[in-house]
Amino acid sequence: MESSSSPKSQRPSFAKGSLLRRPSYLDDHLEYRSHQSGPTTSIDGILEQPIAPAGGAVSSTSLASPRKSIVGAIAPSHVPHQDFDTVHTISHTNCIQEKNTAPRLVATVYYNINNPRHANPHPDHSPHAKPSDTIPPPSIAEGLAPTSNILDYPLEPPGPEPEPLDHLYGPYISQLCLTHFLATLDSLLIHNAPEQRRLFSTHRCLAPDSTKPRIMEVTFSPPPNPEYLPFNLLSKHESIYKFEREWNCEVVLQPNSIYRRHKRLCVFDMDSTLIQQEVIDEIAAFVGVQDEVSAITARAMNGELDFSASLRARVALLKGVPSDVFERLRPKITITPGARELCKCLKRLGFTLAVLSGGFQPLANWLAGELGLDYAFANHLVSDPETKTLTGELDPNHPIVNAEHKRNLLMSLASGRGIPLAQTMAVGDGANDLPMLQTAGLGVAWKAKPKVQMEAPARLNVGCSMLDLVYLLGFTEAEVEELLAS
Repeated sequence: MESSSSPKSQRPSFAKGSLLRRPSYLDDHLEYRSHQSGPTTSIDGILEQPIAPAGGAVSSTSLASPRKSIVGAIAPSHVPHQDFDTVHTISHTNCIQEKNTAPRLVATVYYNINNPRHANPHPDHSPHAKPSDTIPPPSIAEGLAPTSNILDYPLEPPGPEPEPLDHLYGPYISQLCLTHFLATLDSLLIHNAPEQRRLFSTHRCLAPDSTKPRIMEVTFSPPPNPEYLPFNLLSKHESIYKFEREWNCEVVLQPNSIYRRHKRLCVFDMDSTLIQQEVIDEIAAFVGVQDEVSAITARAMNGELDFSASLRARVALLKGVPSDVFERLRPKITITPGARELCKCLKRLGFTLAVLSGGFQPLANWLAGELGLDYAFANHLVSDPETKTLTGELDPNHPIVNAEHKRNLLMSLASGRGIPLAQTMAVGDGANDLPMLQTAGLGVAWKAKPKVQMEAPARLNVGCSMLDLVYLLGFTEAEVEELLAS
């Protein structure tokens, strides 16, 4: 009888079914495999696993065989698993969570439909260089970073762009795009405890449909270990940023709580947010000092200058402007596309809306009337009643609406109406909006300045219009159309 402890029996073998040929060996030793223990949810594992029931449902077959419950590639058609001609689901990943389970996060993924990309040109396809040609300066591709100006980029310039993939798999959030996103999230769980390394997720196509979605909501659990990657840094992680560049999209992350879906207060910046102009620059054009004022405005909005001091300097240049300048400006003001529809939707949902502007009160009041806002706060200018012109001074009886005052106004409005800050939302684009964006339950930098995008909790540059912000609350396009029709 052959001994079980003989050297021959312990020698590794490459025979079929042996240790070195088992999937667990490949999982543990090949670099392109997941290095996590247990069933793999990496992109390689997902593509090789059998199709799972749509939505992650657990069938009677999967209950009897745990290995069959692994989430596989997303089925081209959502056909539920059937046993004995009966379809029955006892559990789902969106069911009520058990106690002491990991929290869930929600990622809203927006595809950049305004700028679908093509493959990077091959070096051989470029025009032949001449000896006199100079090397082009380093640049950042448009839409792939908070700024395309290399001088404004606050960090080391990003490396060479990865090959864009949306031109291969479709100008929308494709099945492989979603699979790649799940694999990216899975890779961030490596520092979790062993029992918290398996990713569970569901998704919903929010707009325009489920065949070629432009906006998708992905709910997943568990989040990465907060000691390794805190939530406020998750959206800024290199892996997420690389995914966004490869698939030409943007990701907004939020905790999946009741307050995410049921907010009650939203505050907006005015200039370059609800409207497309900087009002003080338009006023400066009346007296021919637009270039000087615009230069100061740009530096103030990027956080390079103290806002209050820069505002006083700009207002001083407006001395002599007719007092009725605001009435003359109204026809020139362009309300940002989608702002009217967004405000209408939010009012239908019972929101309190306010504009907190570093601009001027007359136009803020006018805009509040146009959009149906409940409150308008802005700066007050002093005018000379005799000459009917601006004096170039701010009214000392009213506080300057700077960054801190905007944050205080947000907190005051919420407190006065008994609204927790977790149920508030703020939207802005300038450095003076950062405190209120960081204080609100959801702060979104809308097509904002580079510094603001770097520091804001969330950013959105690829939205078709401001109405896209409503999808962060979990609504579908059909539900949005219902709100607008009512």
